[in-house]
Amino acid sequence: MAEQGKVVVITGASSGAGRACALRFASRGWSVVLAARRATELEEAAAACRKHRGARALVVPTDVTDAEAVEHLARRAVTAFGRIDVWVNNASVAAFGSLDEIPPEVFRRVLDVDVMGYAHGARAALRVMREQGGGTLINVSSVVGVAVVPYNIPYVISKAAVRALSGGLRQELRLAGQHGIHVCTVLPATMDTPFFRHAANYSGREVLPMAPVYTAERAARKVVRLTRRPRRETYVGPAGRVLGIQSKLAPGLVERVLAHRMDRSHFSREHSAEPTPGNVLRPLPEAAAVAGGWHGRRRTAVRRLGVATLAVGAVLVAGRRAVRGCGCGFGG
Repeated sequence: MAEQGKVVVITGASSGAGRACALRFASRGWSVVLAARRATELEEAAAACRKHRGARALVVPTDVTDAEAVEHLARRAVTAFGRIDVWVNNASVAAFGSLDEIPPEVFRRVLDVDVMGYAHGARAALRVMREQGGGTLINVSSVVGVAVVPYNIPYVISKAAVRALSGGLRQELRLAGQHGIHVCTVLPATMDTPFFRHAANYSGREVLPMAPVYTAERAARKVVRLTRRPRRETYVGPAGRVLGIQSKLAPGLVERVLAHRMDRSHFSREHSAEPTPGNVLRPLPEAAAVAGGWHGRRRTAVRRLGVATLAVGAVLVAGRRAVRGCGCGFGG
């Protein structure tokens, strides 16, 4: 089926990568259904989408923690456009700080949005896709779902859970013989979005994105590409792919390196910050945007990442040589 006339539902569509995805789909002639908590910002995103080739856009304000609200979102999409070809679970929030600093109600809300919100979305989307005989569910996870970091534990737990959700759903669909439905997981590295300014923060320091920082449009291109060539998992940004490989080959070393980098690079050493729940408990009264103004934090970080990659590679090579040298065998 040609892309013109296809239908996509996107949660977290008012700003950041969700908004970038909406614009990307609209530019290719898709009908877009935009969901988030803020109606005004969604209307602005819809107006921008309609400028692309006369794309159709439907706004459905939705709190993804409410299962019935998410089912209503799916019904509105089908009523308006007749089907759902792609559903993008993207709505996410985060809370920075150590485990004992983040209030329990904020911690739980992150899990409700980032895990239960995705489960509600998957249930609503797959119900429609089973009835129509096909479709693609795209779950936006994160590289921290593979390579964990400190001081952001509820978000890290959530993104690891999203990977598990996708894997379990793929198995269930395969066992049910529903081969026309695809479940894909996207693993972005750091994205240039308002995410870091909107997050809850109990660390006492201003939160900064850990470079290298990639544009939200890059993530949107990867998401749209998955609708043509579905894959189990795909990274956004070479830094994320490198971390994913390293975390499998040398998990202990990667944990130590990331702990140091998180402490040194993810929090300002000059600017303190008052405790805030950010947008976790309720939306912030700020203008929505795709970018967060962080994209320049890249060149130096790429060099550092290259050095770190070489260091990890050297450790792995040395380890293999040591194993060969001692005559240790694993195959019998």
